[in-house]
Amino acid sequence: MKATITATSMATTTTDAALLQLIWLASPALPIGGFSYSEGLEAAVDRGLVHDEASTASWLTDQLHLSLARCDLAVIGEAITAWRCDDLARIAALNAWVLQTRETAELRQQTEQMGRSLVEWLRAVQPELAARAGAPVTYPVAFALAASAGTAAPRDYLLAFAFGWAENMMQAAIKSAPLGQSAGQRILARLAAEIPLAVDNALALRDDERQAFSPMLAILSAQHETQYSRLFRS
Repeated sequence: MKATITATSMATTTTDAALLQLIWLASPALPIGGFSYSEGLEAAVDRGLVHDEASTASWLTDQLHLSLARCDLAVIGEAITAWRCDDLARIAALNAWVLQTRETAELRQQTEQMGRSLVEWLRAVQPELAARAGAPVTYPVAFALAASAGTAAPRDYLLAFAFGWAENMMQAAIKSAPLGQSAGQRILARLAAEIPLAVDNALALRDDERQAFSPMLAILSAQHETQYSRLFRS
């Protein structure tokens, strides 16, 4: 009986540790600067494309499925496996692809800055893991590096990443639309319901199916670079 209790306790502790690492890694409070980007949302508000709760929820839902799932989430899923297998050639290829798909200076700056900051954060908490990065890496590849040391499945990390993104974008919407806190929570609930499908679609993509074709988002991002009044860096 004692052995059974001990084994159960150890299993529970391992599961708890993996869950807490997911929450920690995906938190918008992680000091990597994610809160300073709106990923084109602020420009969409300025142009009147996003103006209330319904239009904000629709915009972010489309962005989740048409942009995040087909690009960053798909890369993270592949990169976690590559880091765990020490496949550095694969990592380099994925990182190069992310850079090639950033269509504006702001979007490229975001992925480079957040990737650099995440590796710096890793140096403070897991220096031996951060040392594996070698050359600078983009944010999705850096996130995969941090996730690769954990015991959770890639799908779990993608769910956590997507929810962290949704929470951050919801906060950006509240500040720029502007919306109330209750509206923000309803938007987050809608995004949370959509995330599992987006993650499953991302994991099913082959290399030649990944894409970052979001022309309106790219146009708005470019316009944001010269927007008169800005709260966010993208």
